Parts: sequence; C-alpha cells; structure tokens
Amino acid sequence: MESNKVYPHVENVTASEIAEAGGISSADAAVFHEKLQKILKECGGCRIRTWNLISTSLLRPDHAFALHQMMYYGCYGDWDASKNGPPPAWTPSLESAILTNVGRLLQRCGSDLLGSAYTNPIASFSRFYRLSVDNPEIYWNIIFRELNISFNVRPSRILDAMTSMEDNECSPGGVWLPGAMLNIAENCLVPNSKKKPNDVAIIWQDEGKDDLPLNVLTFEEVRAKVCHVANAIETLCLPKGSAVAIDMPMVATSVIIYLALVLAGYVVVSIAESFASQQIATRLKISNAKAIFTQDVIVRGDRALPLYTRVIEANSPIAIVVPGRDTSLCMPLRQGDISWEEFLGRTQFMDRVYEYTAAVQPVQAMSNILFSSGTTGEPKAIPWTHATPLKAAADAWVHMDIRSGDVVAFPTSLGWMMGPWLVYASLLNGASMALYNGSPIGRGFTKFVQDAKVTMLGIVPSLGRAWKRMNCVAGLDWSNIRCFGSTGEASSVDEHLWLMGRASYRPVIEYCGGTEIGGAFVTGSMLQPQSLSTFSTPAMGCSIFILGEDDLPLAEDEPGIGELALHPSIFGASTKLLNASHYNVYFKGMPQYNGKILRRHGDAFERTVGGYYRAHGRVDDTMNLGGIKVSSVEIERVCNGVDGRVMETAAIGIPPEGGGPEQLLIVIVLKDAENKETNFDDIKAAFNLALQKKLNPLFRVSFIAAVPSLPRTASNKIMRRVLRTQFSNLNRSSTRSAKL
Repeated sequence: MESNKVYPHVENVTASEIAEAGGISSADAAVFHEKLQKILKECGGCRIRTWNLISTSLLRPDHAFALHQMMYYGCYGDWDASKNGPPPAWTPSLESAILTNVGRLLQRCGSDLLGSAYTNPIASFSRFYRLSVDNPEIYWNIIFRELNISFNVRPSRILDAMTSMEDNECSPGGVWLPGAMLNIAENCLVPNSKKKPNDVAIIWQDEGKDDLPLNVLTFEEVRAKVCHVANAIETLCLPKGSAVAIDMPMVATSVIIYLALVLAGYVVVSIAESFASQQIATRLKISNAKAIFTQDVIVRGDRALPLYTRVIEANSPIAIVVPGRDTSLCMPLRQGDISWEEFLGRTQFMDRVYEYTAAVQPVQAMSNILFSSGTTGEPKAIPWTHATPLKAAADAWVHMDIRSGDVVAFPTSLGWMMGPWLVYASLLNGASMALYNGSPIGRGFTKFVQDAKVTMLGIVPSLGRAWKRMNCVAGLDWSNIRCFGSTGEASSVDEHLWLMGRASYRPVIEYCGGTEIGGAFVTGSMLQPQSLSTFSTPAMGCSIFILGEDDLPLAEDEPGIGELALHPSIFGASTKLLNASHYNVYFKGMPQYNGKILRRHGDAFERTVGGYYRAHGRVDDTMNLGGIKVSSVEIERVCNGVDGRVMETAAIGIPPEGGGPEQLLIVIVLKDAENKETNFDDIKAAFNLALQKKLNPLFRVSFIAAVPSLPRTASNKIMRRVLRTQFSNLNRSSTRSAKL
C-alpha cells in the first residue's frame, strides 16, 4: 500500500464523500453508493472479491482518480501485507484464464504434461512454471510448436547442459539448440497458421495526422518490402556477417530495414536516435559497423530535429539516408552517402526484386548488437543471436498473452532492447505491431492507442505519469486493451492504479530483465493475481535466487531481500560480449548452486510473503534514469569538467519519496568549501546542459549535494553505496549541501 492519506473503509464511505471524490452529481453518487452496498453485502467481507467487483463493475475511466483511490485504499485499508503479501489489484477468473494462450494449452494437454496433479490453468500455473525449469526439452518444444518456428536444420536437442566450466567458460549454463539452423527474420515473414498473407503486420500513424485514417501494411506487403530492401543491401557489396547500424526512430521503414538486414545475413547495430554524436561514434567503433541507415531529420510537431548531421559528426561509414518528412531529403548528403530513393533504385534492373532467399544461419550466429551501460563507463556491446528473439516471443506468448490478431504498441526505439523485442514479440506471434511516428507524450499517441484498437500496451512508468499529468486519456476508449506491460524503471502503486483505471482495470504485467537476457527473468501472468508494482512469477524457464548476507540463496519460498542471481541456464541469454569478458562481468565471484555457478544481474530484489517480488534498484554503480541504464562513471566524466568551482563529483540514483523511478543526485566536492556564495542552482543547470548535450537529452539532475570529501575504499574507489544510503534518507527539499 502506498498512499499516505487515510481513507475511510469502504463500508463507511458516504454518498457525499463519493460525490466529492468522484466529481459526480449527488444523484449519481447515490446510485454509486447503493451499488457499493450491494457489492459489500454480496462479498461478505472478502476484500479481494470486493475490490474485483468494485473495479470491474462500479468504477469507470471517467470517474476522478480520487474516487478510484478512495475505493482501492478503502477496500484494502486493513489488509495485513506482512501476513498476506501485497493486495491484488486484478484477479483472473477461470473463464478468462481458459482463453489465454497458456490456458488453452493446459486445457488441451495439462493432464499429459502435469499428470494427475493438473486441475485447471490457474491452480496448476505454478506446476507449469516448474516444468519449464525442470524439463526444458518439453517446454521449449511446446513453445516452438505454438509459435510455428521453422528450423532449416533442427537442433540435435534443446539443451546440451555442459557441466565442465573449462569446456565452455562463457556458457556455464550449457549450449542451447546445438546444431540448429534458421533465419529468425524469415520466421517473422513466412505465412503459417498464426499469420496469413493478408493479415495486418504493421499499423502506424504520423504525428499531426491523428484524424486521418491509419496506415497499414499486411504481412505480404511487409515481406515484399523487406525483400526489396534486402536486394538493395546486396548492392553495397558488404561481406556477409558484417555489422550495419540503424540510427532511426522506430517507424515502419526502420522495422523493414531491420528485418531486411537480418534476413540477408547481416548483423544490426542498434543505436538510439536520441544519442549525441560521441555516443554514436562509440557504438560504431565497438561494433565495427560497415554502413549505417539513418534519417535526415526527426520530425516532432513543427520541429525538425537533426539526426544525419549527428551521424556525420560521429564519422560514420557510408550512410543510407531516409527522408524524415515527405519523400525528399531536406539537406545535401556527404560525398559517398546514398539517399533512400537512390538506394532502392539500385534494384530496378534486378529480376524478382520482391523475392529474396533468406541467409540460413547457425542459431548462435549474431543477428543484432545492442548496448547496455556497465560500471566501466564504456557501454557493453551485447550480441543477440538468432535464438534470442525466440525468448522475446515466448515471453510475449506466455506472460502477456500476445496472439494472432492482437495489436501490440510499445513506444520505444530500435536502440533499446524493447524495440527488437516488439518486432519479434508481435510478428512471431502473428500480431500487429502498432507504431506512432511522434512523441508518445500527448493526446496524439493516446488517441492512436484507441484508433488502432491496441490490445497490449507497453509503457515505461514515466509515460503513464505524463499522461496522468496532462489528462490526455480523458474521453478515449481503451476498452480493447487486454493487458498493459510495464518495464524499464520502477513503478509506483498510484501510477499503475491510475493506468489500470483507464482500461476498466485490465492488469499491468510488470516485466524485468535485461538486454543480455533478451527478455525477462521476473514478470507477471494473466493466470495469477497481479498486485501493483510487483512481479508475480519468475519468467518461464528462468530460476531466480535472492542471495542472503552469506551469499547463499534463500529458500525458494522464504521472504527476504538481497542481490538477485540467476540460474545460468536461461534460453536466449548472452554468452559473450564484444568488448569485455562475459565471464568476468556475469559469473566471476558468484556463488554456486547445485553445482552450477549463478549468473550476476546486479539488482537488489525482495521476495514478499505470498511469493511476489519487488525490485529495489541496482546493487552496483549503474543507475536507471527514465528507463535508460547509465553508469555513474559516464555521468561523472561529464560533470567533472563542467564548473571550475567543482573539484570532483559522484553520481548516484536515489528512490523518490512514494516510489517510482530513480532520480539523479550529483554529490559534489567544492574547491572552496567555505564559500557561502556558491549558487547550487547554477551548477545544477550547467550539469543538466552538459549531460543532455553529451549523453542523452532525457537525463536530468534532480538534486545537488555538497560534501567535504567523498568516501573511498582503501584502493581509492568511490563508495557510492555509502552515499546512496546517506542521501536516500534525507529530506529532498533540503538536499543542497550536507556533511558525511
């Protein structure tokens, strides 16, 4: 429970209080109160059933959020979380559970898979999870069948569980799908029982054209365009397996380019379109990219934000430049670069330009290079193989119940893992991908969700917070949403209570993993009760452990908090890094469990009474700002050179009061600590300007604190954990200067 306000128990709420909180008339409040009394009488004190009926049959999206809070907190006000765990905000019915992907499977095969222990999809969900961990051969064969995955050469087995660390140090969990050959992009495009040629693959809308009909591409149209681009890529004469970057917004054209590169046997280098030129250059250098696809400008409203010029400043290889507005470029090109029109025109004399034979790849061949910040300051280059997308699609099928005919929206970028995740989670499941070419913060996007009839809406919590503040969902019909997905940063109870209320209380499936995982290790399910801002289950096929103070895993059902560790056998997870030792980053120094060394993730997690999980931020010196992982070292490197009055800095993420994503605090040591005239606001503004220019325009310093000196280890390393503990307990309004 989160709210600090004291709400009356629902039994004691009066009609006048309902009218005041809900912003409704006295007559409507009287009707609401009468229906509430009937629910209370029917439920006889059962809090879970009471809230379930209130949320689904009484509360409406157009009721003021204060009324939603009054009902939720009034219902669960006397709930004892220490004995019962966090209260559920959504509870599945058996009727709805049977209609999910997993429910249908268990109705058909539950007894065969689980034996006499099988009863129904809800009661037997935990047993199905256990099967996914204990019997990967059975589980993953089921998934490949359900997803209609086509192997050119089938694997000799699902998992070769090697036990010798010396045999394969980078894969302590074993080798998945040995001997398998396929092309994952081809699997996205080839018709099967889940997707027909005329089914819609991509729905999109351009910002500013929100009242025009939506644009659609069928699977057949996408396949033809992908083949066209793949044929054009051949004219670049790049060696097969070369790395080719994409630095573009996630729109239909960039998705087609992405699929074409993978189809043709190249490796996509994912670069976020928000990056400054220095960060683009770093990623191009690490990946050794031979070409880059980009846009001349990014159009946002009446603004044209430069992108191609940043790519040039990064000293990129040959660039293929797509117009961001209309069909023509708005600037001249660097010598040797190619316009999108000229690039496609290179195929004009080819036969069968809309057909292409996929490059069949070993399943462990790289398909994508993504980046995630580490604690060294340089981003980790994490390869995705042709197997990693299968993990993404499987998570979507199992946990978010994505299926043929669904419409999936998730405002993201191909530069972050959720961009490629969205491509595979939707297309491999036969669903439509909904893309909005514009800012997701505003009425345009939220109306697009309505018009596209989105069934699964993914967000980072800060997006929902912005929608709530701007009131840009009011009057819209989000009734097609079957569930939300939330990832990228910590959420708060009230934020997700508000979000659920916009769609008549459809569940929020929390989703936590990493670029190196290809999906989640802990998440939720449509077959389990979902509590706000918590996770209800480890992801299928993943075993997770909470390490105690002795570095040994707590018992599986024991509540507690500590560093989270993963079993090394996770399908689709990374086995190498391009610019660091994979073993040293993820395994060195970790404890063993049943003869297997555990995999490091770096987050602190809590397992609650009732078996839910909560994230408690990073245990190392990487923080999460607005869904973007960044190391303290990267931020400090920028801030240390900003202001001559500052001798050194330490960057830490601290949780805000009331929960939510981390906020950035810069702890500074002044050269002249006795100067009482130091203007902290000026320093803060200078830090923000530098960080937004050199790292990411979304980064923002929330607080500045001055200390006489930074705490350090014997080897002179900054002890950021000490700072994090110190300042997490301070009153934020007074955080300007402090002494340790």
